[in-house]
Amino acid sequence: MAIPTQKINRALDVLLVEDDHGDALLTFEAFKDFKVPVDLIRVKDGEEAMAYLKKENNYFGVRTPDLILLDLNMPKKNGQEVLEEIKNDPQLNEIPVLILTSSKSDVDIRKAYEAKADFYIAKPTDLAGFYEAMRYVEEIWLSSLKYHDSSEKS
Repeated sequence: MAIPTQKINRALDVLLVEDDHGDALLTFEAFKDFKVPVDLIRVKDGEEAMAYLKKENNYFGVRTPDLILLDLNMPKKNGQEVLEEIKNDPQLNEIPVLILTSSKSDVDIRKAYEAKADFYIAKPTDLAGFYEAMRYVEEIWLSSLKYHDSSEKS
């Protein structure tokens, strides 16, 4: 028997964990063209990401994001540590985490998938490639999140 689902009647919440201001601006610009309504929330490092996800400090009462875009190379707490913490937390481990990083290292890719990253995107170096990667995020990932049981989100 299929579980009935309901259409989300709000913008999808995407948490962008990115310390580089230029990359964050590019991501915001790419998301402006999305057909799927998205609220893109940026935090600048891994510690801030975990505070947001655990709804601590200034983040009390925020909605749990529908998707996380996570950079690996960040100050304070790196993306690999954040990924492992998310995927080992029963309150957070169902949130899809897409690694969005400049690293093309086979070691980083392997470690990310071993830690249960949902997908790994090496940031393209050209603007057209970056927009194409973000369209993939919209078409594949965000479109799959349009429908869910509304009782599953906090």
